[in-house]
Amino acid sequence: MAMITVVDDDPSVRKALSRLIKSCGHDAAVYESAEAFLAADVVGDTECLVLDVHLPGMSGLDLQAELVKSDVKCPIVFITAFDEERPRAEALASGATEFLRKPLDSEGLISAIGNAIESG
Repeated sequence: MAMITVVDDDPSVRKALSRLIKSCGHDAAVYESAEAFLAADVVGDTECLVLDVHLPGMSGLDLQAELVKSDVKCPIVFITAFDEERPRAEALASGATEFLRKPLDSEGLISAIGNAIESG
């Protein structure tokens, strides 16, 4: 059973994604910020990180940069409500496995998580 971690500042998104991930047989952990995720010290247990681009404080891209700098190999599936090419290009260039637009398609997200776990 894989541990999938969701970092998103929207409580409804965290709840919905946690339910979806658990319904697929994975463990799910949710955090409201990049700082809370780092403070929980679960990076090593995370097999896939579902990460919002726009977060209060440290952004998703900042968190990705921190993980890369620390040589942490954790597949990242980015999610965002904004249609912006620069963050997408930056995330993928830095190693993200997928970049999905909200509202999320459940099957697309589950497929992206599966691909991330396989590649990770």
